[in-house]
Amino acid sequence: MSQTRMIFRLISQLPLQQVGQSVRMMSSSSSTKQLAGKVAIITASTDGIGYSIAERLGQDGAKVMISSRKQKNVDSSLQKLKSLGIEASGLVCHVAKREDRAKMIQKTLDDFGGIDIFVSNAAANPHFGPLLSCSEEAWDKIFETNVKATFLLCKEIIPHMEKRGGGSIVIVSSIGGYQPSPVIGAYSVSKTALLGLTKALVHECSTRNIRVNGIAPGVIKTRFSEQLWKDEESPVSQMAKNMTPMKRFGEPKECAGTVSFLVSDDASYITGETILVTGGVDARL
Repeated sequence: MSQTRMIFRLISQLPLQQVGQSVRMMSSSSSTKQLAGKVAIITASTDGIGYSIAERLGQDGAKVMISSRKQKNVDSSLQKLKSLGIEASGLVCHVAKREDRAKMIQKTLDDFGGIDIFVSNAAANPHFGPLLSCSEEAWDKIFETNVKATFLLCKEIIPHMEKRGGGSIVIVSSIGGYQPSPVIGAYSVSKTALLGLTKALVHECSTRNIRVNGIAPGVIKTRFSEQLWKDEESPVSQMAKNMTPMKRFGEPKECAGTVSFLVSDDASYITGETILVTGGVDARL
């Protein structure tokens, strides 16, 4: 008697309730999480898009390293992730500080043994208003955090990915990188630089079996953009929504699903691309 026939013969002798339980167990054991065995670092990952990415990658099987500039945020998010059965670790990290970057990478290696995935999500925007009113200090902070730190983290993490035989990087840009906003011009320019960085890394990373892609979110319901969506009846909110073909604002988890796809084997022949997550707004036109 074949093994399959034997299993079904045994199941047919069980009460109906136990049959249902057996089928669910067999289904669960046969399904493999697409990121099982992978280790992911996600910066600025205790809230908003970053947290949603960490949660999704963890649910898809990855071990995740999260970070924030505040310990209480790290502790709270770790508790949430672990309550979902996700293997996670975390620490305080200001990505613009060399020593903090080094600690984050070393803790990931100590806790999980390697690095397969890096999602650069950390960003700063200390200036709101006309571009030409941006101070040198604010400009430097924006580019140090958003662009320089992203580049340096890629440079510092890539050798560890090579040791694992390859990996995947996702850089979080913005729709503002394609179409700069009049009130966050400096921030928008930094996000444009990230579009270029994503492209520029492709040739050197491809020879190392590392893919580099990006996402460019539109208006997503996070603290950063709450002035646009918190009061959905305001003229500003209505205008932003009307400019979006889907007539609604995005949720952080809708960015997370895109990132999970990009770092999975389903995207194994995709590199150098930035996916717009904007509800249909195509700022590239």
